[in-house]
Amino acid sequence: MAPMPSGTQGLNAAGPVAPDTLRSVCGNFATGVSVITSGSGEEAVGTTVNSFASVSLEPPLVLFCLHVKSRLRPVVQKYRAFAVNILSSQQEMLALTFSCKETAGLGGVAHRPSVTGVPVLDATLASLSCRVVNSFESGDHTVFVGEVVELDQSPSRPDALVFFRGKMGSLHMHTRVRDTAGTAS
Repeated sequence: MAPMPSGTQGLNAAGPVAPDTLRSVCGNFATGVSVITSGSGEEAVGTTVNSFASVSLEPPLVLFCLHVKSRLRPVVQKYRAFAVNILSSQQEMLALTFSCKETAGLGGVAHRPSVTGVPVLDATLASLSCRVVNSFESGDHTVFVGEVVELDQSPSRPDALVFFRGKMGSLHMHTRVRDTAGTAS
């Protein structure tokens, strides 16, 4: 086996990958933070995810993943539609609200119905309303693929809320600004 480059560690190189180690390693990949919403009326709920990705431009497809025990999973399966609400850096409390099981409902959270009938949160960085075109089980998650049927984005374009190494914050909070001399500022 070739030597590993300087500064790297061989974590579980010869054995099964431990979930905590995988979480730690994947935490080095910065992701955006979004709230997925679905349902209607009293069944309207949401949950915070960082597993959102664009899949295809033609046709316009996106995906997100939910744990098989997620409170949102049966709602998305029933309504066959969801909205991706991409959060700005000023919406960390909203992300935390939807990351707790007790606060899954939309009561007290400003929202409007999308073209699919599922709720879209107000004042987000951007939103995508989607119809489910495919879903499948993969490990302990369900992957939902949706066709984007409605889009919206903030005209002011605030900074994005990101998740990196177990912490949420603004995109700029997680980057190091360097001055012209090349030193961290």
